[in-house]
Amino acid sequence: MLLKLLALGYPIDEVIFFKIGVDFNCININAEKMKKILKDKGIQFTILEPKDPFIWCMTEKPVAKRDGTHQCGYKWCGGCTRWGTTLKLDAIKENNKKYGDEMIVEYVGIAADERHRIDRKRNGNRVKLYPLVEWGMTEKDCLEYCYSQGWHWNEEGYELYDLLDRVSCKYCNNKNLKELRNIYHFLPNVWQELKELQDKIQMPFRGDKTIHDLETRFISEDSQMTIEEFLKEV
Repeated sequence: MLLKLLALGYPIDEVIFFKIGVDFNCININAEKMKKILKDKGIQFTILEPKDPFIWCMTEKPVAKRDGTHQCGYKWCGGCTRWGTTLKLDAIKENNKKYGDEMIVEYVGIAADERHRIDRKRNGNRVKLYPLVEWGMTEKDCLEYCYSQGWHWNEEGYELYDLLDRVSCKYCNNKNLKELRNIYHFLPNVWQELKELQDKIQMPFRGDKTIHDLETRFISEDSQMTIEEFLKEV
């Protein structure tokens, strides 16, 4: 969305990058690349971060429960407990205070095949626009456009969008079984981080399965693969 907004000359005063702290390395690399482009165009590039470290919020922060007791951390982020999204929205809201009562027009990168996520309601002095929807660009169209402009998401030698359906934070538990299997096989460093986090979080990662349960499953699947299937994986 941002690449095309720049190419078409849309008015842009500020670009916000929320650095949650558990991003894939390629996300931060691309952010630095974009920062240089925006600087040359005289557009402000603002990096926002959560008030408290993400891992601390996940594993240690005292969190009040409905029964009056407390637990350590919010646990895994995703599904109906997307507390990471709240951290992002809170940071953006705080950043917007510098504009006072001035009208704020936000470009939101929701694709044409995600129309169900659109929120057209006006919130005070904020108005949201959805350029990708107006241009009829699906998620697939957007990825192909980025590739054509020389933008990639390379992680440990692999194009992330070949391994994952969505490139969210490394530890998002919205990841499906295919994505988790690919992380196990091709991104061993990330998988090890997930295992270490699971040791601190007394909550399954996917359904009723922990990261360790999933690893046991993947090892079992690998042991039953034929040579032809293994070569396809590699």
